[in-house]
Amino acid sequence: MKPIEHSRRGFLGHAAAGIAIPLFLRRAVLGFGGVPGANETVNIGIIGLGGRARALVNESRGIPDMRIVAVCDCFLPAVDAFIAELGKDHNWRGYDDMFQMLDKEKLDAVMVVTTTHARAWVTAHVMQRGLHVYIEKPMCLTVAEGRYLVNAARRYKVITQVGTQQRSMPINNWASDLVKNGAIGKVQVVLAPNFVGPLMWPGKPERPLPPGGRAKWWDVWLNQAQYRPYHPELHRNWAAWWDYDGGGLCFGVTGWGTHSYDQIQRALGTDDTGPVEILLEEPVKESPTGRYAEMTVVDETRLDYLIRLAQPVVGPRAKMRMWYANGTELRLHLDGDWGPGLGAIFIGEKGKIEINRNKIASNPREIVNSPDNPGPITKPETQYHIENWIHGIKTGQRCTADVEIGHRSTSLCLLVNIVREVGRVGERLRWDPVAERFTNCEEANKSSYMDRERRKGYELPPLT
Repeated sequence: MKPIEHSRRGFLGHAAAGIAIPLFLRRAVLGFGGVPGANETVNIGIIGLGGRARALVNESRGIPDMRIVAVCDCFLPAVDAFIAELGKDHNWRGYDDMFQMLDKEKLDAVMVVTTTHARAWVTAHVMQRGLHVYIEKPMCLTVAEGRYLVNAARRYKVITQVGTQQRSMPINNWASDLVKNGAIGKVQVVLAPNFVGPLMWPGKPERPLPPGGRAKWWDVWLNQAQYRPYHPELHRNWAAWWDYDGGGLCFGVTGWGTHSYDQIQRALGTDDTGPVEILLEEPVKESPTGRYAEMTVVDETRLDYLIRLAQPVVGPRAKMRMWYANGTELRLHLDGDWGPGLGAIFIGEKGKIEINRNKIASNPREIVNSPDNPGPITKPETQYHIENWIHGIKTGQRCTADVEIGHRSTSLCLLVNIVREVGRVGERLRWDPVAERFTNCEEANKSSYMDRERRKGYELPPLT
């Protein structure tokens, strides 16, 4: 099926039509119980065809009961390249208009792997069709977007999985349960990384659009964000900039922090809540994330190679502390050349447990040297997570990283950016995790990471 070029007017008109009357709703949404059976294959579309989408395809090849049937990106050359690289033997159909794909394909579910600033808008329209959704992390750009997606998932009764794949790794869950079930007694302090935040786009001269895209594709790519002239650094390095992500680089607040802070939420048993107080300990300044000249990689099986990815990172950051309602203190203090970049160290009354991706340690050692320790993973790291999503679609059970869980972990990252933005060093800001508002700092409630005005045509659709 050759992708068909649409004008922006037609594209947005189609979107508006979908707001009023969603087309091709699954039978389950209409109350007819249209959940794929145990022996049925789940038909999947992918929206957003960058590097992460490639990884998801490669790491799902061992899952027999899912089938990718269509892929979409607003930039047509990305579609052609993706199919040529990964799908030429699978008869995938390609689109550069997601509404065409959602209308024409008989999908059960969609993987949303777009830019962060477009992710909530795309996911909202997918959910409105009654399609189950795998939402790459961070699942949203603002706290308000996250709460909207939770409400949408419940309204349309869809199964969601947010892409914090450590949630489905047996060894990570086993270690998290040790912490949660008291193996080190009451957790007093959690040590976690001091991640780098986003940068402000400096504004650069307009460059010619790359060839091959349909009319107004750049407008669609910019989505909710203000219109800016095309520049390849904005297009390809979007995760670095405030308007498009919350620090999406390696060792960034939302790039790695979503994994690290989600690991904290899992182990503390705080999946449906968050901290109640937040303290900025020092002024925000640009600094390197560690002294890497002194670091040597000794064992790549222990994921020490991840440290090398963070070596060149320099960006705005500052040490912070947070407190949960039960008194547990979270210290965001660790640099990138030491400690668990994708996890945390839990310090309790009886010892310590360090949890990183596919890597755990403890003091005393016997805490994790237990015969029921499942050991390192034996499949591609994200395969466990996608399998859990497919199982949820077939059974109706919520996934290990359900949208509420993903929202809370993402919000933790956004709170870091908000408190740093406000800059009140030494002052404890009180956060209400039920109302999801600050109770003693109205300036923080006005942050663009709490909510922001969306460009016309890219508003989130009403939950009708």
